[in-house]
Amino acid sequence: MQLLEVVDKRTKKQFHQVPNIIYKNDPNWAAPLQGMVEGIFDPKKNKTFRNGKAIRWVLVDDNDNLIGRIAAFINFNLAKTYEQPTGGCGFFECIDDQEAANLLFKAAADWNTENGMEAMDGPINFGENYVNWGLLVDGFMPQGFGMPYNPKYYEKLFREFGFEVYFEQYSFHLDYTVPFPERFWKIAGWVAKKPQYQFKHFDFKQAHKFVKDFCTVYDAAWSFHEHYKPLDPDDLHDFLTESKAILDPEMIWYAYADGRPIAVFVMIPDINQLLIKLNGKLNLPGILKFFYYKKKKVINRTRIFLMGVDPKFQRAGIESGIFWHQEQIMKKKSHQHYKEVELSWAGDFNPKIIAIYEATGAKKAKTHYTMRYMFDRSKKVTKAPSIS
Repeated sequence: MQLLEVVDKRTKKQFHQVPNIIYKNDPNWAAPLQGMVEGIFDPKKNKTFRNGKAIRWVLVDDNDNLIGRIAAFINFNLAKTYEQPTGGCGFFECIDDQEAANLLFKAAADWNTENGMEAMDGPINFGENYVNWGLLVDGFMPQGFGMPYNPKYYEKLFREFGFEVYFEQYSFHLDYTVPFPERFWKIAGWVAKKPQYQFKHFDFKQAHKFVKDFCTVYDAAWSFHEHYKPLDPDDLHDFLTESKAILDPEMIWYAYADGRPIAVFVMIPDINQLLIKLNGKLNLPGILKFFYYKKKKVINRTRIFLMGVDPKFQRAGIESGIFWHQEQIMKKKSHQHYKEVELSWAGDFNPKIIAIYEATGAKKAKTHYTMRYMFDRSKKVTKAPSIS
């Protein structure tokens, strides 16, 4: 077996061919857009490169057949927030062969070690955690957009190499054809109509204001987290611009208390239901297919990307107020036949958000692991602390 660093057009093409080999006969897998994946490894598009670095490889067997791939990366801003400097690995794909997997993991670990790291998390993303983050271990069904999918045997490959669970991520499914619990709606309606609270959905015409408000809520909601790092408004604005084709402004909500931003809610249509028809390519035929199927309204699922509330208002029922307003919008969209909402992902370290999801009547449907590998094999992984 031979590792090849991804450095040119040929090896980039091979990097994208590997998952097509692994998932050739798996109807649950939706190929991610190759352009979006390449953007993660492009310093001009991914601002994590400002204080980070990345590398990736493909693995071939003795007959030059592709059998695996992996990326390794370090966000130095994040790495130094841990007890031990911690890098990452991701975009792992491999045949069911422990020797092959070990070669990939060892390459990522050695590179992280050479760059001053003492541990490695995986599989994670080189950037924000709402996409490409986690190892699927339960709920092997079609995933919401951005949520990783993988074969069941991947958990064995990670554990046999020495990875341990750092935290668990839960995705809940809400059957939109079943009414919310009566008690939930009673509280939601009461909060939604309180005069001191205002609820507004996103508007691209006021993108600058909403980006600023988003950062205000984010800083308030997550600044106490052990590994908090402030959002870059430019990064968020770029994300909104690049994602305009898939975002629905009426599914992005803000809550205000007497004009001050206190909560944010982001839900998107599950475009994996379109991407599964494109095989990861958004060339001219792919673009035409994308808009054809979008017009045909084949999307009947949505995914909640993010929900955050200023801690000062976390016991005020603001989340239910947002759901109440979103429900009024969804009723108007009944012609689009949305039948399911995925509420993801809720870390096991965040019991508050889990309780909110359960209060809607949603059921836990999927579990992903974020795993950690300690380079000093005498050290054990300590689970991520609760942020309750």
